[in-house]
Amino acid sequence: MAKESPRNGGLANGFQVFAATASRLVGTKWAFAAAIALIVGWAVAGPYFHYSDTWQLVVNTATTVVTFLIVFLIQNTQNRDAKAIHLKLDEIIRSIHTTFR
Repeated sequence: MAKESPRNGGLANGFQVFAATASRLVGTKWAFAAAIALIVGWAVAGPYFHYSDTWQLVVNTATTVVTFLIVFLIQNTQNRDAKAIHLKLDEIIRSIHTTFR
């Protein structure tokens, strides 16, 4: 397997930091409140824009793009968590085997 250059490692580490920070922020009650506020603001703006196709397209596009990106952040977080759990379980199994031998 090829070694990762420091430059690639830095990029991967930068993404890990970004993904962890984004996951923490998106999972807060404040992020949920902001999402609700945006949707309410969009709904209130409906009469001003006469419920036009563009008015609908804005929220449809925005929610689709955000959902698409969040899926990858959630998957990244789940992968990291699963790896950590498996490493811990492996260590527990190793310690049990050495204890009972």
